Amino acid sequence: MRTFQLLLRSGLTVTAAAALPLALTAGTAGAASGISVSTTGTTVSVTTSACSQNRTTGVWGTGSLLTSSQGSFAEGRKATLAGTTVSQSTAWTNVTPGTYTVIVMCQNVSTPAGTQSVIVSSSTTPTATASPSRGVMGGLGGATKDYGPLTLAAGGGLVGVGLIATAWFLRRRAKPYRL
Repeated sequence: MRTFQLLLRSGLTVTAAAALPLALTAGTAGAASGISVSTTGTTVSVTTSACSQNRTTGVWGTGSLLTSSQGSFAEGRKATLAGTTVSQSTAWTNVTPGTYTVIVMCQNVSTPAGTQSVIVSSSTTPTATASPSRGVMGGLGGATKDYGPLTLAAGGGLVGVGLIATAWFLRRRAKPYRL
């Protein structure tokens, strides 16, 4: 009975461990749109790996940034993709706060490589933080505070008692005929 319970528990653990990576990738696979959009302050950037380069023009494709009032790719703010066969990207700077839609069209393809919405919030100015007035207190343990001679003596006493107890235990263990 005991062996069965151990096997059941270990089987459930193995099943859970095997299902975890599948659950984590299932969320990303459903959300994949062929592009990755990010914002930093007032800059919106898009990255994709779905486009191939046109051999005659050397162009990978075009990205378009649409406001909520714009409805088609042609109405948006366009930017040409640049990159390599592994990754192509473009960015739009000085974007005002609001909700936007990013569409990427590859060269010589009638369907978009991906469409994704993004929210640009108003950028905040980073504030400076005060640095330590005495510099950084570095060192090996305890270098930031002086505990005084009493604490040092108590710690030394504990180490000494530990050494004596260890020696006594090992000496008693070496003579098995003693009780």
